[in-house]
Amino acid sequence: MNRAPGSVLQTPRRLRCAIYTRKSSEEGLDMEFNSLDAQREACEAYIASQRSEGWAAIREPYDDGGVSGGTLERPALQRLLADVEAGLIDVIVVYKIDRLSRSLMDFARLVEIFDRNQVTFVSVTQSFNTTTSMGRLTLNILLSFAQFEREVIGERIRDKFAASRKRGMWMGGYVPLGYDVRDRKLIINEAEAATVQMIFKRFVAIGSATKLAKALVAEGVRTKSGRLVDKGYIYRLLNSRVYPGEATHKGVSYPGEHAPIIDRSLWDKVHSILQISPRLRAANARARTPALLKGLIFTETGCAMTPAFTKKGSRQYRYYVSMDVIRNRPLDENPGPLRLPAPMVEDAVIGEIHRMIRAPEITARTIAALRREGAPVEEAAVVATLAGFERLWGALYPAEQARIVQLLVERITVGTNGIAVDLRKEGLGLVLRDMLLPAKEEAFA
Repeated sequence: MNRAPGSVLQTPRRLRCAIYTRKSSEEGLDMEFNSLDAQREACEAYIASQRSEGWAAIREPYDDGGVSGGTLERPALQRLLADVEAGLIDVIVVYKIDRLSRSLMDFARLVEIFDRNQVTFVSVTQSFNTTTSMGRLTLNILLSFAQFEREVIGERIRDKFAASRKRGMWMGGYVPLGYDVRDRKLIINEAEAATVQMIFKRFVAIGSATKLAKALVAEGVRTKSGRLVDKGYIYRLLNSRVYPGEATHKGVSYPGEHAPIIDRSLWDKVHSILQISPRLRAANARARTPALLKGLIFTETGCAMTPAFTKKGSRQYRYYVSMDVIRNRPLDENPGPLRLPAPMVEDAVIGEIHRMIRAPEITARTIAALRREGAPVEEAAVVATLAGFERLWGALYPAEQARIVQLLVERITVGTNGIAVDLRKEGLGLVLRDMLLPAKEEAFA
């Protein structure tokens, strides 16, 4: 090859190309050659055609299978963005722009990240360059149509769901106690239906969900998912309009396709009680002051401390007192605190619980544990629930507060150096499951 004396042969700068693929559903991903493979093959061919420009595909795969494009919280996408921020990528190649995002707002955020790190974005089937004004205009138009398509599909699904519920059809979700699903219809499970009828009839006889829950727990009565029933579960069951044979949608009831388990007269008796006495039941529950730390608090010597109270005039003062004192046992030379004001100890324990709940590592560990158990939880919902826990705590009945403490606290030791609280970190998962899942698992809508 001839070139002028002193001239230097210019070689194009090597551009590191990352291929990103995505498929919304998991259907077909187990095939030997699936949609992700097809997308990657097309992108690799495009990169090969630009080899003369210095393009070269990096080996790291960025594949999101079975993940919606309506969110940026995708494992492979998050790894891709981390590598972009680390300066490991020059060009991002996708088959179509909606593989990267279907949201115009989300895509604007992605383009901002790409621009900040001098990364170019290329679509194999839609030729444009995001570094030019015309390319940005083309991108915005395409994304607007992609977002429009996504919203139209969502509206169709919502309209179909609403129309089906108005016809009384079962539209999926958690199957209520007393029914099984067969051919997408609710069919009565005779054994469970007998339990449902028993709960309705005993509530009419007792008139108290709290007393009924205690009796049912003692008898080992369980929910559809196998957990022991509690008061909240009983209220949800008693208010579920599926049992008199109705289907609900956005608070409106329609005649259901399924057979009822509870006849109208029994339903009306139950709800006459629920309508007449909720204020009285709430007042009675709040008037009771259970010992928050009963069975959990001990002295340094291992002696249990039991709740006690004294009255001066109309005022009541609560304490935790060592059983050594109550039973007049001989004491050590330095027995430590033997009598403590209950509010002081309880406030210290509650403060420790709130501190644990605010810890990010505890939140992450709890989410991971719930997902390992197969609980359908979303990270955003867990974080929001924990953020509002302190506000929620003050609205709980004392009995509900005591139950949460029993789940979260292993042991409290009172000594000369202060109070030591041993927490059950796994208990937070149980509390969150109760707070997050009833609406999903046991709403009986």
